[in-house]
Amino acid sequence: MSETSSSAHSGASPGRAGESAASRALRLSGVACLLLMPLAMWLANRSAPLMLGLAAAAFLGAALLSEPVAVSIARLRRLLMVPVALAIAAFLAWALVSIGWSHKPSASLQAWGELVLPIVFALVIAASGQWRRSPAMMRALALAIIVAAALLMIELDSGLSQRAALGTGKMMAFVFNRPAIVLLLLAAPAVHALWSRPAGWPDRALAALLAIVVVVFVFRSESEAAKLGAVVLILCWAFSAIAPRLALAATALAFVLTMALAPVLGLTVDRLMPSAVLNRLDVLSARARIDIWHSFGEVARARPVGGAGFGTSAAMHEHPVATEVLPGSRTLLGVGHPHDMPLQAWAETGVVGAGLLTLAGLLLLARLRRLPAAELAPRLALFAAAFSIATVGHGAWQGWWIAGLGAAILWFAMDAAPRQGDAHG
Repeated sequence: MSETSSSAHSGASPGRAGESAASRALRLSGVACLLLMPLAMWLANRSAPLMLGLAAAAFLGAALLSEPVAVSIARLRRLLMVPVALAIAAFLAWALVSIGWSHKPSASLQAWGELVLPIVFALVIAASGQWRRSPAMMRALALAIIVAAALLMIELDSGLSQRAALGTGKMMAFVFNRPAIVLLLLAAPAVHALWSRPAGWPDRALAALLAIVVVVFVFRSESEAAKLGAVVLILCWAFSAIAPRLALAATALAFVLTMALAPVLGLTVDRLMPSAVLNRLDVLSARARIDIWHSFGEVARARPVGGAGFGTSAAMHEHPVATEVLPGSRTLLGVGHPHDMPLQAWAETGVVGAGLLTLAGLLLLARLRRLPAAELAPRLALFAAAFSIATVGHGAWQGWWIAGLGAAILWFAMDAAPRQGDAHG
């Protein structure tokens, strides 16, 4: 089914046959929540889970009003039986089990909930059968991202004068690092959809403007992770468009190697990267980051099978495993997280958790392999960009990050899907 034909079932349509006014109002409310996520991230930089949750509630309500509950449950069952979903579910189950050996079970359980909730919200939206993107919605998303990026750049250029006048939020530019990452993630499906539409130059002009504005904002921000992600996104997209199978194989190889070498990441980078390069990168805290990787790598090697317990990175310096780390490395266990998702998975959930996440990633890449090159390229680029961000950025399980990924996947995966079918791509 083409995007044009699927738009008949989208939020932009005047209404579906037999749809009640209440169901339509809820469905449009859900669409509005997803469209407003970029602006919400400007206002509150951790708000992505809230917007995704509100959208999920609205779509679920619309589904309950428009069809029997058994239909949504059957759709959810089909989604959960996909191999990649089973691998993710296995990881979540193992993470929950690993909380049994956490030194702060309540904090670990809270971290687990922060990870799971956005995943549940995205699944609810997908299983509701109410969410279909349309050309009008993609244009609206593009405009929302452009406006949010412009407002963020105005704040950065004015020294956060608007927030100072309102007396809200932290008066530090790094708070815009999260919006930079989420806007980059959401821009990928919007640019692809608008550029590939047969409507002509207006949509392509909007796609080009969106890409330029987001890239400018990302490089104007203080987020080095977002900058790396933008570079990887552009390069992988171009490479995938030219040689899709080679790009897929290269991405899979890089993914597996990065996951496998995470426990010795600090040692590897320290040995392979010339000191002259490290000195030039000091402005990016490269030396400090490598030392953090050293410290958490020692934790991963000390507890290789089960890890220290899910969610323990936030206070790893207080965990009994800290006594097994060299004295000079213990201090950096108190930084909150290892600034590397694969290493955090190893340190907290051991080889079992890291192995399940690696399996999930490979199954996702295998799923992408079925797509034609034009559809493979942007999705593979988003995968590579998101993984590159995760390897140098924030804590792996933060809700805003998972919600941003979930929203980006929804904008891609639900395109042109039959009303009661699975998400694809």
